[in-house]
Amino acid sequence: MSRTEVSPTAVGLDIGSRRFLHPGPLRWLRALGWGGLLFVVFMVFYAVASRAGEPAQGESATPLSFVLVAVLSAVGLGLYAVAVKLAEGRWPGELDLKRATPELVIGVVIGAAMLSAVVAALLLLGLYDISGPGASSPLAMINVGLASGIFEELIFRAIILRLLMRAFGAWPALALSAALFGALHLANPNATPVAAIAIAVEAGLMLASFYLLTGRLWVSIGAHAAWNFTQGWIWGARVSGIPVQESLYLSTPKAGAPNWLSGGTFGPEASVPAMVIGTSVAVAVLYRAWKKGNFKTRSESGPLVADVFD
Repeated sequence: MSRTEVSPTAVGLDIGSRRFLHPGPLRWLRALGWGGLLFVVFMVFYAVASRAGEPAQGESATPLSFVLVAVLSAVGLGLYAVAVKLAEGRWPGELDLKRATPELVIGVVIGAAMLSAVVAALLLLGLYDISGPGASSPLAMINVGLASGIFEELIFRAIILRLLMRAFGAWPALALSAALFGALHLANPNATPVAAIAIAVEAGLMLASFYLLTGRLWVSIGAHAAWNFTQGWIWGARVSGIPVQESLYLSTPKAGAPNWLSGGTFGPEASVPAMVIGTSVAVAVLYRAWKKGNFKTRSESGPLVADVFD
């Protein structure tokens, strides 16, 4: 078998093992340095894309803003692919286009269903009021979902999680990347330590689990984008502490509902139902990824695992 073939029985993820990530002294430090550089570059791209998608104060987002976000997102994906090819000597399997469409669809369905289940639980528990529907444009939240889904998954799963795996192994990488994902949300409005822990556990682990299961980003991107869009535009709840300007319905915590249970002013993501649902999905998918051997790397155990959705 040539080095480029894929065995249907091989296990392990392709996280990079050539050029800058070649085996040898200080490989862990090279992986961290490379990850740090990519983190800075793509955080800048993310900031630009987010800014391009924001509507003017008191106005709706425009079709041009969507085009700008889509173009910047495509450029970001292309830049990542080129950077990995040049520095690591491989085209990134995590962006395998052959599986992009079906896995994006799967991710969108999962993300929308999970967030809707969270809102339904909050309503049934008497913690939230929901009003509507009302006429509104979804463009602003489409922009948010697209930019956050693509750039946050590139940054936190393809860069941070993958290169921490290269440096320290799967379990430390999973814990550290989820913790960082939660900690960075402390910069959001109305954030609390409880909200950061909730984001780390329910979303950081859940989104990482899809990457670890498939070896690709598409399910994670679809789930992340749909989670934010469903939360913000369909149900009109705060997205990680940020209020939305336009939504189909409007969901707010009831007066007197305990913040630790309802999520308070941070929104449903800091609620107990979100933690239970997100963590349950994460544990189930992580277990499947572990059983398939995907907590190992290709360089340690051979070619990449066969397509999990075949």
